[in-house]
Amino acid sequence: MVSFGSNLRYYVYEGWVDMRKSFDGLHGLVVNGLGRTGLEGDVYIFLNRRRTQVKMLVWDRSGFVIYYKRLERGSFEGYGSGLISWSDLQMLLEGIKIESVKRRRRYERA
Repeated sequence: MVSFGSNLRYYVYEGWVDMRKSFDGLHGLVVNGLGRTGLEGDVYIFLNRRRTQVKMLVWDRSGFVIYYKRLERGSFEGYGSGLISWSDLQMLLEGIKIESVKRRRRYERA
């Protein structure tokens, strides 16, 4: 069973993805597009062209799991590729524009 939280790393794939892609197609994008193996337990996030759908691919020790969300209205915020935080993922899924958020300083372990 996979549960998301701040203990995982979240990678957004740059560009849009054909949402007809399934496990093997998304894993190929992780390997070829992000240069990662995909077997680390990290979460890989893919958006469609209109940013109305998101798929998240994660390895859970015995196989891949895909989480899929489709919006009935509105769109997700566009991101570049790379690592984002758990809080950024939550804001992305809730439709909050991250650039407009003011963050207060917090302790971060090196």
